[in-house]
Amino acid sequence: MIKFLIEKEFKQLLRNSFLPKMIFIFPCMIMILMPWAANLEIKNINLNIVDNDHSVLSRRLVDKIGASTYFRTTALPDTYDEGLEGVEVGTADIILEIPRDFEKDWVHGESPRLLIAANAVNGTKGGLGSSYLSSIISDYTRELQAESPSHGVHSGRALPKVSITTQNLFNPNLNYKLFMVPALMVMLLTMICGFLPALNVVGEKEAGTIEQINVTPVGKFTFILAKLIPYWLIGYIVLTICFFLAWLLYGILPAGHFLTIYLFSTVFLLVVSGFGLVISNHSATLQQAMFVMWFFMLILILMSGLFTPIHSMPQWAQFIAALNPLKYFVEVMRTIYLRGGSFTDLLPQLGTLFVFAVFFNLWAVKSYRKSS
Repeated sequence: MIKFLIEKEFKQLLRNSFLPKMIFIFPCMIMILMPWAANLEIKNINLNIVDNDHSVLSRRLVDKIGASTYFRTTALPDTYDEGLEGVEVGTADIILEIPRDFEKDWVHGESPRLLIAANAVNGTKGGLGSSYLSSIISDYTRELQAESPSHGVHSGRALPKVSITTQNLFNPNLNYKLFMVPALMVMLLTMICGFLPALNVVGEKEAGTIEQINVTPVGKFTFILAKLIPYWLIGYIVLTICFFLAWLLYGILPAGHFLTIYLFSTVFLLVVSGFGLVISNHSATLQQAMFVMWFFMLILILMSGLFTPIHSMPQWAQFIAALNPLKYFVEVMRTIYLRGGSFTDLLPQLGTLFVFAVFFNLWAVKSYRKSS
């Protein structure tokens, strides 16, 4: 019986001239565009530099900042007020003002003061931009100290220098795409294997074809399983396409095993498809189902750690995130891709996802009303 129901679902899907194309074009577009668009790295910050000193040291500092990939020197105004006009019209994000006696103060052993004024309308851009610029200036100061040994002498003894070596674990090149791509795969599986089965069921409700199945001896569990299996298979195909595109476009391969990803994907597909069916069972129209799905999708995606770390959220938001199944699968994907996590390392996430899968699918079976 279930064989024929699955065959019916595939035929019904393939009769739609638009949906099969969209199922495979959508993941390709997400994998191609989103890693570039959903990039929280701050680069190409527009900088106005007001050099009141015009000395050798100040010009070296300007050149050092200009060599950074984080900043783009848009103007060299003569006064601070002229630089501020650039911020007001939107052509500059940060102003760096170098004082008139910058080199003179340094040569005489005094500490010159630089002014950094950042446009904080975008707090993230202003804060990180100021931090990057301060780091470059600090590095430049250390260079000057190394060139002037007299500045490093105190009480007749040379001050010891602390050498710092930074090692970036798991992501040595700080490649943001390596952080985003695994999470985008989670979002794709959620939308394809959560949205489509739900909309399929509600679409049959509106068309009246579901009534024909309700008068047959097909059980609730068999009917729901037949609705889900085709989209599970599509989910595996989409996931495999994402693996290929991640390797082809970005050179990203998991440090762990593909089989571990497929195993956890199976449990996650049970979670999102069961959740989608719960919504479809409680929705009377297609518009209602779409609105409710989008409502939950926005919350689930934003609270999953896809864009922002969950530990940076307020305590109440972290509590809500703990009830979000996407959070656990995002952790799984990033752990396998970046750190090479094994099956035993991810047992807590597996147990939590399994609980979600049982809960949503039992709810879906119980809430499906079959009248005979």
